[in-house]
Amino acid sequence: MTETIGAAVPARPRRWTGTWPANTAWIALGALTGFGLLVAGAAPAGRTWREAVAEDPYTAVGVAVLCYLTAAVTGVRWTGWLVALLASAVSVASELLDVPRWITFVLVGVVLAGIGLARGRSATWPQAAALAGYLGVGTVALFLEPRLGLALAGLALAAHAVWDVVHYRRDVVVNRSLALWCIGLDVVMGGLCVALAL
Repeated sequence: MTETIGAAVPARPRRWTGTWPANTAWIALGALTGFGLLVAGAAPAGRTWREAVAEDPYTAVGVAVLCYLTAAVTGVRWTGWLVALLASAVSVASELLDVPRWITFVLVGVVLAGIGLARGRSATWPQAAALAGYLGVGTVALFLEPRLGLALAGLALAAHAVWDVVHYRRDVVVNRSLALWCIGLDVVMGGLCVALAL
């Protein structure tokens, strides 16, 4: 599986990661981003971050898996960062079209996976499987009682940190800086959502 995950994108020299201060800075930036997203997601609905709902961590899970899948499909590591910046458009499009968010994320994921498989990108398979797993759990969470749904979606997001660690350690698919940033975001936002649900 190591060969499959790393087949699409060869390792590049490390410029922004590899030392504990740099790695800690990326994780801290991700943690701040995770908390910021929790606050920003609640504001338009007239909620406080303490009133988080399952859609909040679900959106972060959706963005995370699309980052990895896009990098695998294109074979270009930095596209993961690009998607991290632009994937909020998926949520906005859902709202504008009045389509449930989960449908939009699943459709984008299926299209990307189809492109990657059609192009013969071997790294697409594990990323598509991760998308199915994480988004699948997150989607189930959207249909549960609110507190249980928030806890399950938060767990799905926090569990994505394991995927980040694997990619950081193997130095494959996405930039190591993205994997570190995602670790901080996933653990903080996911952990807070689980704690708020209890």
